[in-house]
Amino acid sequence: MMSEMNWQVIRLQDAKPMPWRNGGGTTRELITWPQTQTQSQSQTQALDWKWRASVAQVDQPGPFSSFPGVQRWFAVLLGDGVALTVDGQLHELRQSDPPLAFDGAANTNCELLGGATQDFNLMVQGGAKARMQRICTEIHTLVKTPKIIAVYAVNTGSILYFDKKKVVLEPQSLGFISVAAETAFQLYSTHALLMEIES
Repeated sequence: MMSEMNWQVIRLQDAKPMPWRNGGGTTRELITWPQTQTQSQSQTQALDWKWRASVAQVDQPGPFSSFPGVQRWFAVLLGDGVALTVDGQLHELRQSDPPLAFDGAANTNCELLGGATQDFNLMVQGGAKARMQRICTEIHTLVKTPKIIAVYAVNTGSILYFDKKKVVLEPQSLGFISVAAETAFQLYSTHALLMEIES
């Protein structure tokens, strides 16, 4: 069955774009969970969050910030894609490619394969484990252990069922919920990112 935590939705258009210090793009932070940092701490620098999801607009090539102790997942949403060099290893990523997982402390540089791109970032830390996959049709699964299920609908809507309870997610929005073990879950979408996060 579903936990006491209700399904929560954050729309991309409601997230304020924050410019990068190097001027290479902007980031819209969708969620930092749990939200327990003090006002004097920035959301990306606080040490007590377990996971963070954001959408970045990359306008120019350049290095990624270092996040020691953080596991990162990266997926291209819009644009021609990027070439990420992570600790010397090259990864070309486009809209149709699976998300890339890498160490947040790795020396990472980004080159654009064409014009500007819009990209999705998931970060986890503090011993949390996660996985992200791109869904372009449907998926049916049974959640075997308690975890957070998060879905980002890219440019089309998504329909989800949790133990037969229907949820409709609009394009360019993130929905997430904490579910108990033995929860039946289905996702129907032509373009979405599915994330599973467990502590």
